[in-house]
Amino acid sequence: MVLDRDLCFVEANLAYQRVTERTRDQLIGGNIFDLFPNPGEGGRRLRDSFERVLATGQPDTLALIPYAIALPVSRGGGFEMRFWSAVHTPLFDEGGKVAYILQNTVDVTEIQRLKDMAFGPAGALDAPLESATQLYQRAQELQETNLILVEETNQIRNLFMQAPGFMAVLIGPDFVFRLVNNAYQNLIGGRAVIGRPLAEALPELEGQAFQDILHDVMVTGQPYLGQAASVMLQRQAEGPPEERFVDFIYQPILDARGAPWGVFVEGSDVTDRVRAERQQKLLLDELNHRVKNTLATVQAIAAQTLRTTASPAAFRESFEARLLALSATHDLLTQSVWQGAPLEDVILMELRPHGVERYQLEGPEVALSPAETLTLGLVFHELVTNAAKYGALSTSEGCVRVRWQVRDQDGRRLELTWSEEGGPKVSPPTRQGFGSRLIERSLQGDIDGEARLDFDEGGLKCHLRMRLQAQQTGDAAAA
Repeated sequence: MVLDRDLCFVEANLAYQRVTERTRDQLIGGNIFDLFPNPGEGGRRLRDSFERVLATGQPDTLALIPYAIALPVSRGGGFEMRFWSAVHTPLFDEGGKVAYILQNTVDVTEIQRLKDMAFGPAGALDAPLESATQLYQRAQELQETNLILVEETNQIRNLFMQAPGFMAVLIGPDFVFRLVNNAYQNLIGGRAVIGRPLAEALPELEGQAFQDILHDVMVTGQPYLGQAASVMLQRQAEGPPEERFVDFIYQPILDARGAPWGVFVEGSDVTDRVRAERQQKLLLDELNHRVKNTLATVQAIAAQTLRTTASPAAFRESFEARLLALSATHDLLTQSVWQGAPLEDVILMELRPHGVERYQLEGPEVALSPAETLTLGLVFHELVTNAAKYGALSTSEGCVRVRWQVRDQDGRRLELTWSEEGGPKVSPPTRQGFGSRLIERSLQGDIDGEARLDFDEGGLKCHLRMRLQAQQTGDAAAA
């Protein structure tokens, strides 16, 4: 059975109900010492055990405790002395405080009666001394077996609580939580759910498919397997629901007649795997797109070099130099994914192959984190590629100006403007391509930022704003 901090019943299984001759409705909500009063030694030892668990947060064992149970009126009333072996285990709330006490109890009355027979007062034994001694030896064997069972029960409970996959036991038509392990507690944000129906314990599941699936499992008695299922969980008390992905199985728990009376829930949180697979797909799409853009950049560099060189020898020298610069900038991007980089270097790695006369940079030193370096590297690659194919870098007179500054008192808000001048007349596109989507949406992912494209007639402008993660140092620099 399970008690709350006021020692009132939260849950009691069928075996507990049978041995105490009480129904679940008669137990739930009642104080254990009101329902089963015992002012003597047994009551004191039981209360002391509960108080030790609440005070220390550690399990407590009562190997043997005498405790009289009030008999129902149907059996003539009165009390019946019984003997118990009990293990009290703490269950914690999200703050790490003991919220409930789980009691695993074994009725050892028959063992104790055998012991009393062996050491009872003179004349109380109907059997000869040798038989009484045998009875006592048998009682000791049973008691030792009971202690072994208690230890095995504790080991199984520990395995359940420490299992890497999440586990829970739900009972009845309302799917009341009977047991949950540590991994399940972590999944739901450490909320106290024992003894509460699913709809009350996890109200954010309303409208999601999981309750309907549980109902089908209870009705049909057939298990259900889910893979990479999306579930919205409010893992922080004041926070919004968070999307997680889980592999899980709902296994019906059957009684002796084969009828379902509960559901065993087991699974794994695979959110990191699903997000990694999605990120991998995005990177593959970006790789395919980048290869095409790189070829387009090479083509644009070749065309520009042809327009500005007078001989094949000069063309070869300039063209090879720009290709080497393009290769070096790609190396820098690869390294910056892991190490971070200065903002100016990230911009230059894309603009430098087009020649120093084609761009102007102005702004302070800004240190970017690895995530910021990767994101802005992709953004500037798209901007430079677009400028080389359609914008200012597609003509011999065009120029790109990039200006940035860091605002806010804590020096953490970057504002950057990319402006193209001297290129072909610009008009808004009729459809949004992959590059435009990447520029506008990439800053909304892992970093706190936004991007806006303005298709001004005189040249494309891109406005970037983002909150920086790395510490900023240095004075203004111009290139």
